[in-house]
Amino acid sequence: MAADLVFYTNPQSRGRVVRWMLEEIGCDYDARIVDYASTMKAEPYLSINPMGKVPAIVHRGHVVTECAAICAYLAEAFPEAGLAPTADERADYYRWLFFAAGPGEQAITNKAAGFTPSAEQGRMFGYGNYDLAIDVLEGAVKAHPYIAGDRFTAADVYVGSQIASCLQFGILPKRDAFVAYAEKLTARGAARRAAAKDDALIPAPAPSAA
Repeated sequence: MAADLVFYTNPQSRGRVVRWMLEEIGCDYDARIVDYASTMKAEPYLSINPMGKVPAIVHRGHVVTECAAICAYLAEAFPEAGLAPTADERADYYRWLFFAAGPGEQAITNKAAGFTPSAEQGRMFGYGNYDLAIDVLEGAVKAHPYIAGDRFTAADVYVGSQIASCLQFGILPKRDAFVAYAEKLTARGAARRAAAKDDALIPAPAPSAA
């Protein structure tokens, strides 16, 4: 019997964020692996996400794209997992989830691409400048044990994934707060299961010519 939820991903993509979220909620899902050079850029996948990128989910006929949106959607669609915010957590939950997905990611990706906005451009950009965005993110991580308060929520899946990945690839400074937060989250059983499933799907490198 087919699962109600279909997950489109590639193991070397931001789909790893959603895989972790799916493991946290513990629902049944069908994973469909799409390739960057072919199936991701062609039909039928383009009818699901015209941007030609992953991840995407189809849940009972409804399409959701964008990692932060998928995490928030799944938390609400599967309330029994307890990953949606309480009334007291809601403000920080949405604030930092979408800060990380918006100005946080813009600052980090522009930095990785070697682009530094001028002061004038910074007034137009949603993050101002890289140092400011990273300082604000650090303050959010240090404010509570988890991003929205005293317990783990879906916002931690997204924010934690972003921080852990950026630390791994050297595009985020190794500040103590970032390292401790990433280590705490990636030690979770669901995070480890998700990583193992994706890692097993990555093709082995071709042997070098003799």
